[in-house]
Parts: sequence; structure tokens; C-alpha cells
Amino acid sequence: MTIFSNLFRVFKVPSDAERERSYLEGASDLLDLEHRQREIDRGRLRARELPYY
Repeated sequence: MTIFSNLFRVFKVPSDAERERSYLEGASDLLDLEHRQREIDRGRLRARELPYY
């Protein structure tokens, strides 16, 4: 790999889907997984967009 591809991989910001998947993978049991799925469905993990002034 080149130096640039290594730097890109180090500083890459995870996408929403990657963050959600990582969050779901951290569930300890089925109940916790279902709770986390509901939180994602309600949009609690996504960054809120601030109004632009």
C-alpha cells in the first residue's frame, strides 16, 4: 500500500451505516439488540443537523 492509502484509512470517518452496524454488534443479548434497533429507527444515533445561519 502506498503512504496516501494508509493515511486515508487512518483518517477515514466511518459512515452512518458503519457506525450503526458497529453499535448493533455491541449488543449483549437479543433484548439489547432490539432496543438498539429501535434507537436507530428513531434516529437517535444520527447527528442532528444544525440550522445554517
